[in-house]
Amino acid sequence: MLYLKRSIAMAEVGKWNKLKVLKELNFGMYLDAQELGEILLPVRYIPKDCKIGDEIDVFVYYDSEDRVIATTDKPFAEVGDFALLEVVAVNDIGAFLDWGLMKDLFVPFREQKQKMEVGRSYVVYIYIDDMGGRILGSAKVENFLDLTPPEFTEGQEVDLIIYTQTDIGYKAIVNNTHTGMLFDTDVFRTLHRGEHTKGYIKKIREDQKIDLLLDKPGYEKVDTVSKSILDKLKEENGFIALSDKSPADDIYDTFGISKKTFKKAIGALYKSRMISLEEDGIRLVK
Repeated sequence: MLYLKRSIAMAEVGKWNKLKVLKELNFGMYLDAQELGEILLPVRYIPKDCKIGDEIDVFVYYDSEDRVIATTDKPFAEVGDFALLEVVAVNDIGAFLDWGLMKDLFVPFREQKQKMEVGRSYVVYIYIDDMGGRILGSAKVENFLDLTPPEFTEGQEVDLIIYTQTDIGYKAIVNNTHTGMLFDTDVFRTLHRGEHTKGYIKKIREDQKIDLLLDKPGYEKVDTVSKSILDKLKEENGFIALSDKSPADDIYDTFGISKKTFKKAIGALYKSRMISLEEDGIRLVK
């Protein structure tokens, strides 16, 4: 997700900035980038009715000749973000990924887990190289995650980015700072690399590793789910052809929840005598 910078002391490369127009020439406008000096916004990116003295939102990065330049094009991600990007070219020094700008994002060989291939997409972290000051990408995302003990609490809602699949589940980036695991036993739908989704902290282990869930843990979500099941039953004249034996995909397609959560909800509704359980579905008790 991209956020526009407002009122900053200094323009930041690889970020959105609000910069003031200083002068206009036939090939573009020059903007005040504070300590970075005056930078060019080429004419093709100038917003309609823009004039000297206006402050405009621009993305600042380096052009093909490594000059600081501004654009109003929106990249798929900015410095400090993790993103799934496609390789558009490979040469003898690294790979180039499409990140939505005229100049592609460079990923040197040293920042690749395995040799990148044209046409394939990889989750990378976008950063500024301390040595050369260039904007680079890295597929070694673990190197950019926080190693300090997480301060999450069990049941806390978090933002997840799925970045790899293992034999036991999916690894996810948690709130852009830590890594956690979604075990196969807790995954009720297909996940894709680079996917952004909401999740929940299931457990913080003694070794500080994080277990994750896609659903709210325990019975916290059941009340909401129960209501949605009852509403659906009323819409369907009191009967739904879903039960605890139904495929997980069918349950998810109907309610957007896991089979485990569905079973808890109908169990609670049954104990409250609000539904009856039949061989081929559930029925609303009148």
